[in-house]
Amino acid sequence: MKKLLTICLLALAGAAHAQGVMQFSTDNHDFGNVPEGTMATYEFKFKNTGNQPVVIANVQASCGCTTPDWTKTPVLPGKMGVIKAMYSSAGRPGVFNKTVTVTSNATEASKVLSIKGTVLTKDQIKPTLTPAQLAASPHLVLDRSAHDFGKMEAGQQPIARFTVKNTGKTELVLGALSSGCYCVGYKNNPAPIAPGQSEVVELLYSQRQLGQVSDAVTISSNDVSGDAKITLKANIVRDLSGNSMVKESGTAVPFK
Repeated sequence: MKKLLTICLLALAGAAHAQGVMQFSTDNHDFGNVPEGTMATYEFKFKNTGNQPVVIANVQASCGCTTPDWTKTPVLPGKMGVIKAMYSSAGRPGVFNKTVTVTSNATEASKVLSIKGTVLTKDQIKPTLTPAQLAASPHLVLDRSAHDFGKMEAGQQPIARFTVKNTGKTELVLGALSSGCYCVGYKNNPAPIAPGQSEVVELLYSQRQLGQVSDAVTISSNDVSGDAKITLKANIVRDLSGNSMVKESGTAVPFK
């Protein structure tokens, strides 16, 4: 009876200590100098050195400029997992220091990882590059500089498709979009474009102001020669069916 009790106690103690352990190779990363317009990306790798699977419940960034991704499936004992931190440098020159917090069922239920670096403008970077580096850099070429949607109904989100070609010698990475109206975004995040290759980029247009509109859009990238500029135009009406008796004007339509 005493021996059985001892075995039971040992079993309970073992169960109490059965838990996954996230052992990171590092919990911080310094990007150094980052060209403005690029997406600075780093993968924090960890190994489960515990005796139970590790399940990551959530990864929360300290700001909207940092986008996290992570291993969504359970990480078995002895296996590797990844926490990816992506910092958008577009329009953010200067020093940055950000964190991502990992919540899981591991022994350390909340783990903080940090990234830092200095975003340099293209004007700051170009003087530091040799002629060979400039010649080897990526180069963004658009098939056209403007798109006219014609007449569209307020509340619609039409798509403008542009062909982007990389005529440089290294991979072209497209960054964030910026516009005065804050009404333009990617339909899907564009993939890197290899040298000599072209990709179709789809832009969602969410302008709600009535009347003739024209919005300048900047596409940032790792092309050190400068960012790409495009113009989106439209004639926005309340009702395309023509049944509306409300007079069109230049006033803004409130968001639904």
